[in-house]
Formats: sequence, C-alpha cells, structure tokens
Amino acid sequence: MQIQNLQATNMSTASGMIIKEAPTAPEIQAWIVSYLAELLEIEPDEVNVTIPFDQYGLDSSAAVGMTGDMEDWMGRKLDPTLLYDYPTIQGLARHLAEELKIKV
Repeated sequence: MQIQNLQATNMSTASGMIIKEAPTAPEIQAWIVSYLAELLEIEPDEVNVTIPFDQYGLDSSAAVGMTGDMEDWMGRKLDPTLLYDYPTIQGLARHLAEELKIKV
C-alpha cells in the first residue's frame, strides 16, 4: 500500500550518535488520516478525527494491518489493541505522542 510519505522522526547527532525524536500528535494524526483515506479511497479531508475507527468499517484485520504499518513508520513496537483502547484518530494520536515522548 502506498502511503503519503510523512516523516516519522527527526534525526540529529549528538556526540556521533543518531537520536530519533518521537513524532508529535499532529504528525501521528496526519499519518493515520492519510492511511485511512488511502485505504478507504476517500479524500483526507473526508476523514473525521473524532469519530470511532469502527465507523470507518475497519475490521480487526485492517486494524492489525494499520498498527503494523504504523510500527514500521514509527520504528517502534505497538500493541495491536491500541485502536480498541483509543477508538478515535485524535485519541490514538494523543496517546501515542505522550507514550513515545516518555520512552524517548
């Protein structure tokens, strides 16, 4: 699946080490919107970030697929149940940004 290439991390060097910065909530939200728009073959501005994922018709297979693709994008392992724990794009993006900020 071709997804709009949104930059997940900023890379900088400190003492020769590469440090990845966690994506922000708006970056995560933009990635999810782009992903869903492509998956559903709709325009990104048709995706409402405040309605539950299940209203977009995502089944468990699609949810696991999206979580896997998001793991690849972020370079971090994610719990496949996150879409059920945080059922809106906005809620999931905020949660992930906070969680990743703590772990970085």
